[in-house]
Amino acid sequence: MSGKPVFRCHYRGKLNETPNETSLSACRKNAENLIRQGQLMTAGLYQYGCQLFLYYECLGEQTGPESFMGPLHPYLAPWPQKEETRDWAKMYHIYWHCEPKDEQDWKRNPKPLRRRGRIAYLKEENMFEYVYHHFAIVKEGLLRGDKYMSIALHEDVLFSYFEEPRSSVNIRRTEEGESQAIRGWMDVVPEDHFIPLPGSKGQNFLLLPELFTVGQEDFE
Repeated sequence: MSGKPVFRCHYRGKLNETPNETSLSACRKNAENLIRQGQLMTAGLYQYGCQLFLYYECLGEQTGPESFMGPLHPYLAPWPQKEETRDWAKMYHIYWHCEPKDEQDWKRNPKPLRRRGRIAYLKEENMFEYVYHHFAIVKEGLLRGDKYMSIALHEDVLFSYFEEPRSSVNIRRTEEGESQAIRGWMDVVPEDHFIPLPGSKGQNFLLLPELFTVGQEDFE
């Protein structure tokens, strides 16, 4: 069971119409089946208005969202992807606090109480400054944070996945050394990079309702 690499995947979709519960239930069951077959580790689908945000972890090799999200196809608007269109737009993974070594290393212990999703809108004029500083923090690898938290970007929209309870770890997996890269991010005033979203209560990120979440731990 150990030894399989873990791939973290983030996608964004746009609804043409509200999906029915049967379609959502079918997607969840497909994800459950792939988990039982050892192809996925966890999956979560979240909604903001007509936007969907999908996070999942592949085991062994990467697979597209079509492998289990097909029942939502009739409800989704196509995204342009170079010479073709797809149901799901790939989001680019730009920030994290830990990197999975393999499946055994990435197993949840204890079982998460919740698998959460949240989003933020970036100001266009500050978008690449945000990416610059966060990539610098990742490259340095010293800032401690939640093991399973990640942030991905598509257009000017950030999607963040994390789990509760949170943990504390860094990419180098060491207690030694303090992050210097975080100082650069704090110096440019983080709040100046975000467009406030209704309901965020002054926070940069807005928590989203989950349409479904499932993980290996649910079958152990």
